[in-house]
Amino acid sequence: MPKFCKTILLGLTFCLLTNLHVQACTNLLVTRGASEDGSIMITYTCDGEFHPILECLPAATHESGDSLEIFDWTGQLRGKIKQVEQTYAVVGLINEYQLAISETTFGGRDELHNPDGLLHYWDLMQLALQRAKTAREAITVMTDLVAEYGYRSTGESFSIADTKEAWILEMIGPGPGVNGAIWVAVKIPDGYISAHANKARIGKIPTKPKKDFFYSTNIKTTAIDRGYYDPDGKEPFRFCEAYCPATPSNQRYADGRVWSIFRRAALSQNFSSDYYRAVDDAAPYPLWIKPDQKLSLSDVFALMRDHYEGTAYDMTKGLDAGPYGNPYRWRPMTWTIDSVDYAWERPISTQQTGFSFVSQSRAKLPNAVGGIIWYGVDDTWFTCYTPLYCSIYALPKSFTVGSLQEFSWDSAWWVFNFVSNYTNLKYSMMIEDVQTVQQTIEAKHLAMQPVIEATTVDLLKSNPELAREYLTDYSIRQAEAMVERWRKLGQDLIVKYNDGYVKNEKGQPQGEGYPEGWLRQVIQARPDQFRLPVKQTDVPESELVD
Repeated sequence: MPKFCKTILLGLTFCLLTNLHVQACTNLLVTRGASEDGSIMITYTCDGEFHPILECLPAATHESGDSLEIFDWTGQLRGKIKQVEQTYAVVGLINEYQLAISETTFGGRDELHNPDGLLHYWDLMQLALQRAKTAREAITVMTDLVAEYGYRSTGESFSIADTKEAWILEMIGPGPGVNGAIWVAVKIPDGYISAHANKARIGKIPTKPKKDFFYSTNIKTTAIDRGYYDPDGKEPFRFCEAYCPATPSNQRYADGRVWSIFRRAALSQNFSSDYYRAVDDAAPYPLWIKPDQKLSLSDVFALMRDHYEGTAYDMTKGLDAGPYGNPYRWRPMTWTIDSVDYAWERPISTQQTGFSFVSQSRAKLPNAVGGIIWYGVDDTWFTCYTPLYCSIYALPKSFTVGSLQEFSWDSAWWVFNFVSNYTNLKYSMMIEDVQTVQQTIEAKHLAMQPVIEATTVDLLKSNPELAREYLTDYSIRQAEAMVERWRKLGQDLIVKYNDGYVKNEKGQPQGEGYPEGWLRQVIQARPDQFRLPVKQTDVPESELVD
């Protein structure tokens, strides 16, 4: 038998995230009928200033009466829960049955946070992956656990996918000292896509729970008791407005990312930016839409890479983008001048992303090869997605080592951060070099996928363990080759773009200077400082040397 990944203490997977209060994430859900190859896909950008450590858990059997200890991010024991007889293998955030989970935090009503609850959202994600085979089972596991042990986090939106269905589960606490949670779960209709980004999205609920739309019994009563909803008013009950009411701030911060996914996936529907810009009486974006065409895996990669390019809010344009069209704005995101509040745009692609993934769950393939996490570290615009199959039993070392406190060429996260941070010095020039390598690597991965999977399907028929070994070796080799190529890319960039010069194809340094548009802005701001007096005795410009 192969050696399994090291078992970890539940809760430590997201230890760095909890320490830094990570709340800024983006999810896209793609149903079978909306994907080109019949995959169900969900995405996840896990955003925050932290160094991710990719981990996996082996399947295991447990004795009757066993308990599982729940630890916080400092390693302190918070409590225990009942263990189940069988737990499933997990790689990142997908399990051996192709069940995948991601999330975004919406926060919601602060007064509903229950610090006495035992289980945080990351505990629920990990436990569901270990205990459930389908999305519906995962929802039952998560809601049953909080009913018994209490929910400790603030408002949370979960994306949950298996080989047949994609669901959104939204959950918030019931208040201090109260067990359970307030929650609602809805299945995304086949043929549609959905998205959420740090703001509750589920609105009207049916009068009675249905097979594909169900909720906790306290969903309305708590809202009425707390004064979040008037049952005698004219407006219908909407979960999102009761527990995460829209504000100009969260619309700008969260709905902009939903708008940008929808506008690109369905150009024909001409989605307006009005709601995102908090225009009065603008209608909220629908929970799901039908894309103009079925989405390929590479389409989904592209949808997760965005700075509002081509719109009125294009972050590569304007004075704030600097001379080289840099779409990144350094934190804090908001500031005040002369008693007026301002905020930078918040795009999907952000320098704060620790890791991201696109999952595939495919009913037409055996579980061992049907489930994939396409995993990448750092900002989605700069990352390169590499396939990690759900049945692998070891991980690429470069994704399992490293610390935020110390640079290391052994850490994939640091390698990718080196490239992105250096590129930001002269973004409009260097990004072309980066994306040439990115596109080459991802195109190779996508071209190899059908070959690797056909071979694996044949191996599974005769030797399942050899098939797993084959997928494990392939996943590790591709990931490590990618990281090595990124190391070389970083070295190539610092050689080509050095001391303000750019080497041409012959290796000769060239002074490229600044774009004329930006120089005009400099002159407009300080028209006299840089002007050279016109005199007969002036030295000809050709004789001026650096």
